[in-house]
Amino acid sequence: MLRIRLTRGGAKKRPFYRIVVADSRAPRDGRFIEKLGSYNPMLPKEHADRLILKEERVKYWLGVGALPSDRVARFLGLTGVAPAPALPTEQTKKSAPKAKAQERAAEKAKAAAEAAEAAAAPAEA
Repeated sequence: MLRIRLTRGGAKKRPFYRIVVADSRAPRDGRFIEKLGSYNPMLPKEHADRLILKEERVKYWLGVGALPSDRVARFLGLTGVAPAPALPTEQTKKSAPKAKAQERAAEKAKAAAEAAEAAAAPAEA
């Protein structure tokens, strides 16, 4: 299976990525088929050289059946080469608070509601 993904280059704490087509079984920084562009996260977001893509080659590889990685799919969506992937809007189970924290939050909300009712009752009388 072919993947369009990032390979890391650059020095320590100074990353630079190449966008390549590679077999999914190849190592991250190993053998690849074709270089399709580059991504330099050290440059500001509005800089022209931050993301460089060979759009016609990307479209070719997508047509042949190569799948982009999650990060590359976001890049393709930003440049308009492919539709942008949908971002998850709901909270995942892993990121949700644990059971005890949810109970404490519910108790705190209940106490706040009761305090608001108590404050409103004397004002009415």
